[in-house]
Amino acid sequence: MSRTALELKKINKIYKGKTENIHILKDLDLKVEEGEFISILGKSGSGKSTLLNVIGMLDSIDSGEIFIEEKQIDRKNSENVDEIKNKKIGFVFQFHYLLPEFTALENVMLPALLKGGDKKETEEKAKRLLKEVGLENRFYHKPSELSGGEKQRAAISRALINDPEILLADEPTGNLDEETSNNIHNLFKKINVEKKQTIIVVTHSRELSNITDKKYYLKGGKLFLEGKTQEI
Repeated sequence: MSRTALELKKINKIYKGKTENIHILKDLDLKVEEGEFISILGKSGSGKSTLLNVIGMLDSIDSGEIFIEEKQIDRKNSENVDEIKNKKIGFVFQFHYLLPEFTALENVMLPALLKGGDKKETEEKAKRLLKEVGLENRFYHKPSELSGGEKQRAAISRALINDPEILLADEPTGNLDEETSNNIHNLFKKINVEKKQTIIVVTHSRELSNITDKKYYLKGGKLFLEGKTQEI
């Protein structure tokens, strides 16, 4: 029996402006089962990145409930939020955000070391993750010595170092050429299948969305599952 990895109930997010308020997410619901790979599409400005940031605890909400592993998140408890963010969520962004002064290996190790992980064990795990994404010959290269695709592969490894419940990706191939993008798409699918990793990706790429288990569209502050005319 599958377990629910993430559930959003009646999420509302309002940006308050000087002249008017923008109601970006409106009573939005979403349920993602453990091991699912879903994509979220929508026009620019529809709130896709806002939604991902809400899931990842990077942005606040005005009302609603968030459950991770079927446990409600107390958004008012900053320690609880930080713990969830560090232990349960992995992030991959359009830009890799690797630290330029560190090697690929050091960049991947960093989140685990900041969490108090043993250095030797963390190094072994980081090397294993880098090997899995085809960077076994790039351990000691700095970001300036890596290609765009290699940087993103290292960023994916970094996102997985703490064994997150959910991997979030925001336009992960938006800055890459077609061939490199396809390689990254295949890598996400491989991680999903082999690791049973729950993945939520925001993308404009039809190629990426087409390999996901479910495809959602964000419109008017609500999510619509492909093939259904009603909101979920």
